[in-house]
Amino acid sequence: MDDRTVATALDRAVAIIDPVLDLLANRDPVGLKARTFRRPTENDTVLDNVLDTLASALNATDFPGTEAWQKLDADERSEWWVARIGALNTVAVAFPGVFGVLVNRLPLQDLLGFANQSMVLVAVARESGVTERSAHVRLLAEVLCEREIDLSETEQNTEPTPRRDNGPFALLHAMWDVSSVLRDVSSELAKRPHSRKVFRIISMIPLVGGVAGYFGERGALSRAAKQGRRWVADHAEDRRDVRSDMSTTSANLRK
Repeated sequence: MDDRTVATALDRAVAIIDPVLDLLANRDPVGLKARTFRRPTENDTVLDNVLDTLASALNATDFPGTEAWQKLDADERSEWWVARIGALNTVAVAFPGVFGVLVNRLPLQDLLGFANQSMVLVAVARESGVTERSAHVRLLAEVLCEREIDLSETEQNTEPTPRRDNGPFALLHAMWDVSSVLRDVSSELAKRPHSRKVFRIISMIPLVGGVAGYFGERGALSRAAKQGRRWVADHAEDRRDVRSDMSTTSANLRK
């Protein structure tokens, strides 16, 4: 499969992932995130106490936008996406394993696993200050597809982003959408970090295969995240050079 096809599919995946991550980080429909910054007063009502309790529970999870989140450094925020959101998505990735070897032969688990790792890798990159869509595409290509791609010939997705689900299952819906666009590069899915061999063997057994699949995919996700952090660190100097060149060009134009 040529690089252009892979890059185009990954670009479409990133176009789905970024808005969902923005939604999780910024949306506060009932004001619970904002409420984590307030302190109780003697004039609080029963409703205030209830909302404060809910806000405290949300704050305990270090959810993006809460007071606890503000106290985390970049590494801790990156790990949050792996430990919390990645763990949630991994349930969906591992679920087909309850049916054992019959379903393991289908590409569904690889599709969902690739989508899950893609979402977490983009989140980790964003927490490290890497927000360019092209950088996200290169990151996914190198870590999950083992390809160094040239984006100059990539067919960037210019279609309007479909309206995202704002409900509690927005993340899972997005993972399914990402899986759909990745069907075009199905031959690349097997290159992603996979479960250790022992977990893959146990996952062939019906019922217990789901549990084995979960722990195996969690380990694979952690390895993918580590590779993603290493990629971000390795390319940090390149980004500084680009920003320096842009600053120099801007300064020259102002003269």
